Amino acid sequence: MSPPLLKLGAVLSTMAMISNWMSQTLPSLVGLNTTRITTSDTLTQISPKEGWQVYSSAQDPDGRCICTVVAPEQNLCSRDAKSRQLRQLLEKVQNMSQSIEVLNLRTQRDFQYVLKMETQMKGLKAKFRQIEDDRKTLMTKHFQELKEKMDELLPLIPVLEQYKTDAKLITQFKEEIRNLSIVLTGIQEEIGAYDYEELHQRVVNLETRLRDCMKKLTCGKLMKITGPTTVKISGTRFGAWMTDPLASEKNNRVWYMDSYTNNKIVREYKSIADFVSGAESRTYNLPFKWAGTNHVVYNGSLYFNKYQSNIIIKYSFDTGRVLAQRSLEYAGFHNVYPYTWGGFSDIDLMADEIGLWAVYATNQNAGNIVISQLNQDTLEVLKSWSTGYPKRSAGESFMICGTLYVTNSHLTGAKVYYSYSTKTSTYEYTDIPFHNQYFHISMLDYNARDRALYAWNNGHQVLFNVTLFHIIKTEDDS
Repeated sequence: MSPPLLKLGAVLSTMAMISNWMSQTLPSLVGLNTTRITTSDTLTQISPKEGWQVYSSAQDPDGRCICTVVAPEQNLCSRDAKSRQLRQLLEKVQNMSQSIEVLNLRTQRDFQYVLKMETQMKGLKAKFRQIEDDRKTLMTKHFQELKEKMDELLPLIPVLEQYKTDAKLITQFKEEIRNLSIVLTGIQEEIGAYDYEELHQRVVNLETRLRDCMKKLTCGKLMKITGPTTVKISGTRFGAWMTDPLASEKNNRVWYMDSYTNNKIVREYKSIADFVSGAESRTYNLPFKWAGTNHVVYNGSLYFNKYQSNIIIKYSFDTGRVLAQRSLEYAGFHNVYPYTWGGFSDIDLMADEIGLWAVYATNQNAGNIVISQLNQDTLEVLKSWSTGYPKRSAGESFMICGTLYVTNSHLTGAKVYYSYSTKTSTYEYTDIPFHNQYFHISMLDYNARDRALYAWNNGHQVLFNVTLFHIIKTEDDS
């Protein structure tokens, strides 16, 4: 193909690419083929993980509702994704508009050349016909050369006609993109009211206010358990996982202890997200095997029951050393007084808003539950309460605000059946159901910082939300 035809072919190819982009890519980017952008107040539906997680709620004496939530992550703002996509789309349209503007200038320049060339060709064709009439007066050789050149130019005439049509189409595209840019700019200005940075700042302010509100809450009474939320599926049927209730807000380490015996390995993860993905940060090899699944991490140390003994061990994660160990006097061990599921769960260590606790049973209390408050440094028993609830009839138990809550089973249909207040030394029978989704609970512990129950449910690590009845402290309270 001669150079003029090559230039025309390149222009036509470029216009075909533009047409293809306009017909396929642009509708999907704008959302015309799947989602229609409107000016209503309806927001994109947010999936459960993008929403707010309610960890505790309450009611003050005047009937006002108080709640604690965990805000969604920064990258989960649904309107931000739309806004970012719109900005990218607007940039693409602007870039394409500039490209079409350059192409249009070149097209107009070449179009003038084409018109001039077309006029010359038509004149040449008329002259050729005149010469053909007088061909007898011309030399045969010159006539043949002229005819061959004319034959080469004849196919260019329909191409020039198509070129004029395509030039009009480019002008039309240019106008349509200009109109689209105006529409997109208007939409961007409208959505701009929901800019992500502004929304994120509002979320941060709300979270700060909620945390301030939480600090005003005194200890409350358990009213309801909801959930569970499945965090991960891992390990054997029995095990424990936990976070430190006394850790700072930025410290979200998770510790994982699989099985109820014959193990000394504790796995650490820097966050819940790392725990879910399996990104282990550190491994600890304890000096002793543990018994049961009722361990607790409190103020940077792990408290656990030494295997085949009633000895409590305090192990420091920072130093990797045993800081204290003490025998829990008269406490049954090694499946003498376990929970209903067994597993050497005789001694249950736990923590709440008040401090560190041990729940166990003794022969002196006829196998019924004994509650002891411990000194977190020396493991010395500060005070004990003897209850009338048989330890072997309990599915699991946990402490909230100095009150022990006991479930009646570890299987389906379990509920919180009994509670004992160390503040008043009184008990009551309760009826607080919760959903035992995976049919076998071997660990259930309350975390005062998260205001949630951590559970190991048949190889599933799950969280339960708790609803507490709180009394709100005012500025006038001492």
